[in-house]
Amino acid sequence: MQTRILVGRGLAAVSGLILFAQPTFAAENPEPFLGRWALTIPGGGAGWLEVRQEQGWFDGSILWGGGSVVPVSSVFFNDGTLYVTRVNDVERKGADGKVIRKQQFTELLAGSVWGDTIEFQQFSPNANGQGIRDASFSGKRIPALPPAPDLSAVKFGEAISLFNGKDLSGWQPTSPRQPSGWMVEDGILRNKAVQEEGKPHKSYTNLKTEREFEDFNLTLEVRVPPRGNSGIYLRGIYEVQVTDSYGRPLDSHNMGGVYSRITPTVNAEKPANEWQSLDITLVDRHVTVILNGKKIIDNQPLMGCTGGALWSDEFRPGPLYLQGDHTSVDYRKMVLRPVVK
Repeated sequence: MQTRILVGRGLAAVSGLILFAQPTFAAENPEPFLGRWALTIPGGGAGWLEVRQEQGWFDGSILWGGGSVVPVSSVFFNDGTLYVTRVNDVERKGADGKVIRKQQFTELLAGSVWGDTIEFQQFSPNANGQGIRDASFSGKRIPALPPAPDLSAVKFGEAISLFNGKDLSGWQPTSPRQPSGWMVEDGILRNKAVQEEGKPHKSYTNLKTEREFEDFNLTLEVRVPPRGNSGIYLRGIYEVQVTDSYGRPLDSHNMGGVYSRITPTVNAEKPANEWQSLDITLVDRHVTVILNGKKIIDNQPLMGCTGGALWSDEFRPGPLYLQGDHTSVDYRKMVLRPVVK
């Protein structure tokens, strides 16, 4: 990755491009840009972009590292280049630290395609309004999704116990530089993410298996405290949400949903502090989730990675990883059966 700071004429040139460039659809061929892209964003994080053609216009959605999949501000083409704009909120604070006002800065992504590779330049105004950051990054086209698999014909191998109930053997932190709240007590894998009242949120490390897997069935039990928030990342890239969402309307951010991507069809969660069971099957980029004995996601396609993914490559084997940077959470009885091919 290459990063530069542009000022003066460089900033003016980019500003002029944002203000005055107009799409010339008659002369353009947007087809090579359409579809879904697995991105490696500046800094090495996982991202995702979809560019689609609507009824007479172009639109898109993006995932940038963490958080949810969100709509982009605009998509247009000029001289064989794809332009995507995102709007970011910037808080303006006074000497006392209180927010005086919020401003919106427009970020520009300019992309070119070579076969199944897309190369981007990112132009982002600095928060202080002086200069602009210029970074390069790339992505790979995501192949079309296969039909939903016939799960009755899928063969699973011998069960693998991921947690021995005694210690953290077979597990390691995803970020050794962060403090770890993970421990084993009374046969339970616990994350104690202790926070100090009145102080900024303390971010603890996530935890991942040392082994990596492809497709599989996973069963486990989890217990979340009131307002608790964790997650189970399948192959390190797809997050099945674990949270205290009892009594809330259906949403992809609720217990058992695929974070910001797939909404459960029914509410099946229990109140906080109760043990809940999850039965998750991942096969051919399709996922099935059974929560507390009720099927809430039925063999649905996964359109791409979710926020917090270790990488964006959906075909790479990966670990099971448990989110620990939000709140405390308990896990037990974690058993995985790999698909036999």
